[in-house]
Amino acid sequence: MTETIVLTGISGFIAKHIALSALNRGHHLRGTLRDMTRADEVRDALRPGLADPSALDRLSFYPADLEQDAGWDAAFDGATALIHCASPFPLAQPEDEMDLIHPAVDGTARVMRAAAAAGVRRVVLTSSTVAVLDDAKDGIQDEEDWCDPSSPATTPYARSKTLAERAAWALASDLGLALTVVNPGLVAGPPLDRHYGSSLRLIERILKGRDRMLPDMGFPVVDVRDVAEMHLRALERPATEGRRYIASAGSMTLVEIGRLFKDAWPTQRIPTKVAPHALVRLLATFNPDLRAILPKLGRLDRVSSRRAQAEMDMAFIPAAASMKASATWLIKVGWIWA
Repeated sequence: MTETIVLTGISGFIAKHIALSALNRGHHLRGTLRDMTRADEVRDALRPGLADPSALDRLSFYPADLEQDAGWDAAFDGATALIHCASPFPLAQPEDEMDLIHPAVDGTARVMRAAAAAGVRRVVLTSSTVAVLDDAKDGIQDEEDWCDPSSPATTPYARSKTLAERAAWALASDLGLALTVVNPGLVAGPPLDRHYGSSLRLIERILKGRDRMLPDMGFPVVDVRDVAEMHLRALERPATEGRRYIASAGSMTLVEIGRLFKDAWPTQRIPTKVAPHALVRLLATFNPDLRAILPKLGRLDRVSSRRAQAEMDMAFIPAAASMKASATWLIKVGWIWA
């Protein structure tokens, strides 16, 4: 059955892939944008990947901002489903954490209330594995785990994603919405265009050799194409309602990523050594971005995606292949070593 889907933040890296998958499945799509001048950018990004170019006839755009009430009623009028993907993702932690938390939490509430008011019942939310990972625990974590937003070690970004997801579950219960949440790790893979935001900046930094050594830390990795597929499978499968699903193909350390790239491009200056913890701590006294990662030093965060494999029939693109696909794309478009 085809849906009329409101997709928030359609110009984002993940959202464009969701849009492509949705249109190729025959759904009608309403993308929200803060800046309507980006509508042509989105169309141009989607066009090459469409099985049928006329699918763009099923795509429309609505001006709407997570921090404003205006525009949401029009976007949801006649819609049947919501995929809420819009959320700030910073490369560096902000000076004021409320710059992240307010748009994430209040924006989620605003969008879900507008959906419910329009009679939309089905909701899929993009969260993150940072909302899953509890730094007080060791070993592999899963959908039953939650980040502790009150912990001093929790970054503003992790706090924003955790509080936004908690708010979404509470609102779904209060408003009678059928909610499914997708929790991706670090999202890699090839963008659909050159407007991909912050998600691939870490890969750019490693490829450009901006650091002689890399911090001793690691995290779950997932391909953007798998993340998009999970959103659509969540929407299409009623059995996923009321469930969280981790999107991860496995975890990689920064050094493993550096060595992967060095093996592929051996003549380039790419860091492959671990920075001593003492050095990172010393540098962190001058660099707030490094200060934010200190609680993760020496830690390889690991999560289980067994639920997605079992209930969504997901077979994830390997993390290393996804990382290499990101790097290959960045090099091909001339943004690395040009």
